[in-house]
Amino acid sequence: MQVPICTFDAKNAVLCPKCESKLEAGQLTQNDVDASMKLAKLAKTIPEIEKFSMHSCRQIGLNHVMYLSRQDIDAIRKSRTLYRAISGEFSGKVWLVESEASDRKFIEDLFFPARLLSINAVWAPGGLQKTKVIVSGKKTSGFPIDTEQVAKIVKEIRQLDIVIDFEEKK
Repeated sequence: MQVPICTFDAKNAVLCPKCESKLEAGQLTQNDVDASMKLAKLAKTIPEIEKFSMHSCRQIGLNHVMYLSRQDIDAIRKSRTLYRAISGEFSGKVWLVESEASDRKFIEDLFFPARLLSINAVWAPGGLQKTKVIVSGKKTSGFPIDTEQVAKIVKEIRQLDIVIDFEEKK
């Protein structure tokens, strides 16, 4: 398992002086440390997690955005029990995004499993650039994604203003 802190530290839930100094210097965040320890705890009972590579974890409100490798995200998405186990360790919703993702891929990961028709940059009056996302289908009360939270996460992490629209209106 690869995590931002030493694997030994993650498994024993104690930071070594090296990781402690990285935390104090701002190279690591407390969320990186907490997420690493939570994944290491889960790896004791779910061996598949031992193969994961978590690069970092950001917290926006009650949302946790985990940066993982593509194959780890695919494994989690194929197994509802694995996703539930990881989500159960965190308060709030866990969002899975690819660590080396472009802005477009980042937005697509946040909208999973919904299909996006397009992601385009548009210019608003006053010279402001916004990113317009068009989601396939129509927004219903059972739509699985909180679009306001997605917009907040994209604004906080990628500094992009997004406008979310649906192919078909209600």
